[in-house]
Amino acid sequence: MDALEMVKFRELEIAVRIWHPQAPRTVIAWHGLARHGGDFADFARALGPEWRVLAPDTPGRGLSSWSLHPAHDYLYEHYMQVAVAVMDHFKLAQVPWVGTSMGGLLGILLAAEPSTANRIERLVLNDVGPELDPDGLTELATYFGVLHRFWHFSDLQAELRRHYAGFGIEDEAAWRRLAEESARRLPDGSWTYHFDPRISEQFVHDTPRDTWADWSAIHCPLMVVRGEHSPLLKAASVERMAEVHQGLVTLEVPGCGHAPMLDRASQVDPIAEFLTCPRERLIPSASAFRPRWWHRVLRWITRTDNT
Repeated sequence: MDALEMVKFRELEIAVRIWHPQAPRTVIAWHGLARHGGDFADFARALGPEWRVLAPDTPGRGLSSWSLHPAHDYLYEHYMQVAVAVMDHFKLAQVPWVGTSMGGLLGILLAAEPSTANRIERLVLNDVGPELDPDGLTELATYFGVLHRFWHFSDLQAELRRHYAGFGIEDEAAWRRLAEESARRLPDGSWTYHFDPRISEQFVHDTPRDTWADWSAIHCPLMVVRGEHSPLLKAASVERMAEVHQGLVTLEVPGCGHAPMLDRASQVDPIAEFLTCPRERLIPSASAFRPRWWHRVLRWITRTDNT
């Protein structure tokens, strides 16, 4: 990252990682359940110097504060308040949002809620939507609900490669960076992941919502990226999402599960094109939009297949 800014929100300190601080355009990139904003380093570099990328660490992750009241703070409603505080801090009346997994669900809620809908200029969802496979969710809650302890750093590295195989990382240096940025020592000298194990309590305390109703309520331009082998976001769910929003732009990433790392041009370039496309061309009522964009999407899929 090029800069780090700490945003105070109530008793918590929110770390916001920043790339290209002086860039003329800004996008917020929000990470998944047990990750942190550092995951967007390659995304920011691939997106280019025209974009200031703000990637907050959600409370309980990375460099942000751990909550003293997990049952209250590790909830989507609270994360929405944190997101608004970040936007206010950077004086962003409206901003594009790229969200991976949990970060995408947070974007859906912000874009659907009447009090915050106007703050999201357009929304990119990375391997997430209003309908998620229940078995996949159960596996996530079970895995992250316990403290993972490793006596050797190499053991943590091996487990990261196993659990995050769906990221589609191919570079050995990238795997090493992921391990370095995901680990913290415990007092007895062993290793664990760099997040509060109690973040999984949101699966217990959070109030269920009709997320399809939220999806229907969104009015901003929308794009969804899906890993070909995603255990959470099924292809049929993406089709239903497109039925609700006729202007939905889609990209399927071959060889990835949950969730594509957004670390290479074949994944980032379509997002960049979506972020820079004039808004009027992304409105579903524009009759010329869908055929032209479907050809463009198919072209990106073909290019990804050959990468």
